[in-house]
Amino acid sequence: MICPYIVNVSVLLGGILSWGLMWPLIAKKKGSWYPANLEDSSLHGLQAYRVFISIALILGDGLYNFIKVLIRTIAGFISMVQVQQNSKSMLPVSDNGSSMSSTEAVSFDDERRIENFLKDQIPKSVAYGGYVAVAAISIGTLPQIFLQLKWYYILVACVVAPVLAFCNAYGSGLTDWSLASTYDKLAIFVFGAWAGLSHGGVLVGLATYGVMMSIVSTTSDLMQDFKTGYLTLASPRSMFISQVIGTGMGCVIGPCIFWLFYKAFGDIGESGTEYPAPYAIVVLNDVLVQISLISCDVLGNDTS
Repeated sequence: MICPYIVNVSVLLGGILSWGLMWPLIAKKKGSWYPANLEDSSLHGLQAYRVFISIALILGDGLYNFIKVLIRTIAGFISMVQVQQNSKSMLPVSDNGSSMSSTEAVSFDDERRIENFLKDQIPKSVAYGGYVAVAAISIGTLPQIFLQLKWYYILVACVVAPVLAFCNAYGSGLTDWSLASTYDKLAIFVFGAWAGLSHGGVLVGLATYGVMMSIVSTTSDLMQDFKTGYLTLASPRSMFISQVIGTGMGCVIGPCIFWLFYKAFGDIGESGTEYPAPYAIVVLNDVLVQISLISCDVLGNDTS
């Protein structure tokens, strides 16, 4: 594997601790911590510990690195401003009178890569403006398609998504394994519970799951393209444009292919058929379980 040894060792130790120690110990609490008549795959039982402990670990690690990068960026910006102010009043001279250089030695290949990558940057105004435009389109159109989905649900999702996208891109860069679906379970949990089971919470959870998935997953894919462009001396702008073209084609080709399957096979998506769509059933069950758990907790607190 091309991952660092520390990542491989961490995954190995995590697997040993979880499957060799934690899950067997929690399984012995069947009937005490959770009902004994549940299957192992039920989110009312052992599976809930597996899912939510994993989400907590992954999200905690991602948020830690997000805050660390943010602090280092702010500190670097302050240091750069101070250096610029000091450079106006004095020259950087060493003890022996020769000029002093603060830059580290960089190989010729890395210097070429950095120069090529930075000379063709995407303007920040385009990045910010494009994200705001896409968010505005989503806020305006999605509530018209899904009536239970309020515009402020989409607004909050678009505000929170960049933080989760950074966390997923960081983890994907370390392990070459995108965990977008794991992060997006938070959207099901939060927005589905926010809407409530009696107010279309299932549909709201599924819709916001799709919104978060499109943002978080696309971000890690785009960062992989940028890293490929950096290593191969390709233009980052060309990598971005190719990603936009591919996404646009997918927005047209994907629904067309789905419509063909939908018309050709009337029972598509049903269990026991040629195309049962098993992952859809898993996600739907996750939504139902999470929202029902929150609804039961809220009702229990209200009655008490």
